[in-house]
Amino acid sequence: MLVAALTLLVLLAAALAVAVRIRPARRHVATPASSWTHAAGAEFEGLSDAERCDLIFAVAAIGDEASEHLLHRALDDPCEAVALAAARALTNLGQTASVHEYLDAHRDERGRRIAATIELLR
Repeated sequence: MLVAALTLLVLLAAALAVAVRIRPARRHVATPASSWTHAAGAEFEGLSDAERCDLIFAVAAIGDEASEHLLHRALDDPCEAVALAAARALTNLGQTASVHEYLDAHRDERGRRIAATIELLR
């Protein structure tokens, strides 16, 4: 069972690597600079929204205090999808209370959408 799951994981990773290599070149689209990416390092400042989401999941996998601090800063990302990814990552790391505090302090339409989505993902 474990061998089958690991084999499937390796095959999915290989398929993703192939898809990334053969995809047509696209214009790099980034939202305005985000302070959290600057804190992560200069090489992360020009990332697109999708690349910043990928960065969120990579940082969340580290799971240390510095990573959690960076995820908290990512809640203010100009892209709602990135902020949602950060909220979800923090929730998965057991930081539910701090995510709720953030969302309570940001009761605008964006905050309500993020809160509703987090509830749906529970």
